[in-house]
Amino acid sequence: MPDRVGVLVVAATPIGNLADASLRLRDELARADVVAAEDTRRLRRLCADLEVELRAEVVSLFEGNERSRTDTLLAAVRSGARVLLVTDAGTPLVSDPGYRLVAACAAADLPVTVVPGPSATLAALVVSGLPSDRFCVEGFLPRKPGERDRRLAELAHDRRTLVLFESPRRAAATLEALAEAFGADRPAAVCRELTKTHEEVRRGTLGELAAGTDERVLGEVTIVVGGRTPGPSQADPVALVAEREAAGLTRKEAVADVALELGLPKREVYAAVVAARDAGGRPG
Repeated sequence: MPDRVGVLVVAATPIGNLADASLRLRDELARADVVAAEDTRRLRRLCADLEVELRAEVVSLFEGNERSRTDTLLAAVRSGARVLLVTDAGTPLVSDPGYRLVAACAAADLPVTVVPGPSATLAALVVSGLPSDRFCVEGFLPRKPGERDRRLAELAHDRRTLVLFESPRRAAATLEALAEAFGADRPAAVCRELTKTHEEVRRGTLGELAAGTDERVLGEVTIVVGGRTPGPSQADPVALVAEREAAGLTRKEAVADVALELGLPKREVYAAVVAARDAGGRPG
């Protein structure tokens, strides 16, 4: 049996401004037995910039090796080690590696704790000027156009604010695809180089932002898109159910789809359809 209880520490690192590094992050870097880092070179550079002496064993943990590396790190925690998990920038697991390791520790009933801090998701959300009471982190969209377009079609009716990550060279194409799928007049914001010297936040409609973005944009990009706001005609559940049925959906499928789109209980939509039928309207 180990002399002490091990623990997995999930720690956020600065997304650009070094001054955002917390005292707890510095402390955990100094006391860790093992550090699992998405990029070991960036980790060592961070420690040098923070003037932290790194004494831990350093191992890489990235998308390509996360599955095979998890068992080794799990064994380290089980043996009593303090294992620190960090990503290149921001909070691990949010479109970054680490989920398998955290899930494995939780399943093994091993301690997991967090050092909260910088997050590109929250930083972009709060400066976007878009509703933040309900939001969805979609992360990176599929790269293949067909898969991307199908995913956007699924998201088009979501009423929550949407947060996306994108590489600079694909930002323009993604904005064009968003404008086509969601409508060019959907409000959005493009956030670039957040917390860094050349931080930029551009707000407008998807059409405007797509027209004003080219492939030469530099820096990490986070796109925030407002959720769908039903207009007067869209808010009529009976008419929407009729449209869905005309397109080939069953009554049950149409009611469920409209309920999701409008954020209404299915029974409420069904009751409206029945009332319209009894009154002689559509659908029958």
